[in-house]
Amino acid sequence: MTLRERLTEITADAFVQSGYDQSFGVVTISDRPDLCQFQCNGALAAAKQYRKAPMLIAGEVVEKLKGNAVFSSLEIAAPGFINMRVADAVLSETMREMHQDDRLSLQQMEPRTIVIDFGGPNVAKPLHVGHLRSAIIGDCLCRLARFLGHRVIGDIHLGDWGLQMGLIIAEMKRDQPELPYFDPEYSGEYPQAPPVTAEELNTLYPSASARAKTDDTFAAEAAQATVELQQKRRGYYTLWKHIWNVSVDDLKKNYALLDVHFDQWLGESDADAYIPRVLDILKSRGLLRESEGAQIVDVEQPEDTAPMPPMLIVKSNGGDIYGTTDLGTLLQRTQDWRPDEVWYVVDHRQALHFKQVFRCAHLAGIIDEKACLHIPFGTMNGKDGKPYKTRDGGVMRLSDMIGTVTGNAYQKLSGIQTQDSEEENQVLARVIGVAAMKIGDLINHRAKDYVFDMERFLASEGKTGPYLQYTAVRIRSLLQKAGEAGIAQGPILAPLSDTERELMLSLTSVSEALQRAFEEKAPNIICETLFSIAGVFNRFYFETRFLDCPDAEQRASWLSLLDLTVNMLRQLLDILGVSIPERM
Repeated sequence: MTLRERLTEITADAFVQSGYDQSFGVVTISDRPDLCQFQCNGALAAAKQYRKAPMLIAGEVVEKLKGNAVFSSLEIAAPGFINMRVADAVLSETMREMHQDDRLSLQQMEPRTIVIDFGGPNVAKPLHVGHLRSAIIGDCLCRLARFLGHRVIGDIHLGDWGLQMGLIIAEMKRDQPELPYFDPEYSGEYPQAPPVTAEELNTLYPSASARAKTDDTFAAEAAQATVELQQKRRGYYTLWKHIWNVSVDDLKKNYALLDVHFDQWLGESDADAYIPRVLDILKSRGLLRESEGAQIVDVEQPEDTAPMPPMLIVKSNGGDIYGTTDLGTLLQRTQDWRPDEVWYVVDHRQALHFKQVFRCAHLAGIIDEKACLHIPFGTMNGKDGKPYKTRDGGVMRLSDMIGTVTGNAYQKLSGIQTQDSEEENQVLARVIGVAAMKIGDLINHRAKDYVFDMERFLASEGKTGPYLQYTAVRIRSLLQKAGEAGIAQGPILAPLSDTERELMLSLTSVSEALQRAFEEKAPNIICETLFSIAGVFNRFYFETRFLDCPDAEQRASWLSLLDLTVNMLRQLLDILGVSIPERM
């Protein structure tokens, strides 16, 4: 039970003793910390039900609360607010309990099975800056859900079965027609070595895509190659596997730079085996109908306030589209993992698509529409307010962005004289640079666009990743000095100052902040919690002489409070996917 929940239980009992329903006893963290720490507004709602002045109800409840030692003060403010401050002894007791608990008294939830779909990248195309948000928001939600006790399956859901594969096959056929993969009569063993490198793949797709826009014959060849691949033509399918392996190896290296990892590396191709079953289900339920040679499903409902177009299932040329594979993927997930919820971390432009998919899956009886959730996010923009581009106006590769941020972090470190090796400095620069990128993104509500400002993100002050890392490093340094001086930690005592009291209160609020971040799918709540703790700690740091205090018990208490604080920072940063360096 959190401190706020404990206060709610006490206050609810006081409402009952006063003749009112316990539901009015909910206590919240005060939005006016200058007036009180906690507040209860239940008397206002109770006044309507019981037809009694809220000030009178509040007065009756406060009379019941006055004898409870958990409160240091209780005040009634018009028109019926109950303002509360808790006793310092209660705060110190709460801190001791948190410090002794491996989980820092951070609560877990009733476990659910959650599949998180990262709306993954396309195979054979380089990761670009547009993939950053889905990666780090999805990773944070995976980490958060696991920490809260849920069974989580993170699936990158690769785009590996669509037109982009047909474009690459058609382009390679034009460039290297002698390869055996393109000979329909070839019956021998295909080469084991891939005929293309990751770097070559990164140029093949842009070339093929540009050609298809101006060459109708080539576009038709690519579309036909896509259909034949999906029909598992032997040569095309073998070439596809080469491309898949080369591309995924490269993707794993790039995601590892962000410390983002996936439980499953499945893609649209893995849904292929489930599509015939999906089509059978749709046919058996009378949902499929023909339209201009294609197969569609009507998903519009009477309650819709805006037009809802039908969902295309099979194109007129017999090819599948990614909506069809999304249905096959949902069927696979329900059969293999039996999820309670499926989350799709995909940008807001796909909102209509997911409405169609979820509704179609519900009509087909594959999964309840309410179990599926699209978690949209906005775009990362340049300082001009437009989607982030390279200096020449092109789309920046994610690896180039990581390299640029790491390079800038390294330059900031270059003025610091250390005994570390060049390799150690490069590792440190990457840890700081990645933290700057992640916090610079996650501090914004995911649904909003934001401006990528490298100089601001790398600043050591303000709401930045380096500021949080430096705060944690500062505490670790203090604890290390204490250990070297033989100063041990001890029981946490009652706070001596307003700042110390504020730090304790900020730590008590973390558990519910994590619950709220989970319910709202909002990593920015975790960021704000971190900055709140870091901000008050740094004020506490400059006010307090931790190691010079003549009172040994007080020194030991403060060291334990510091230890609890840095462990809380570490845990929250870990949920965000941010590491704490050894030094800064």
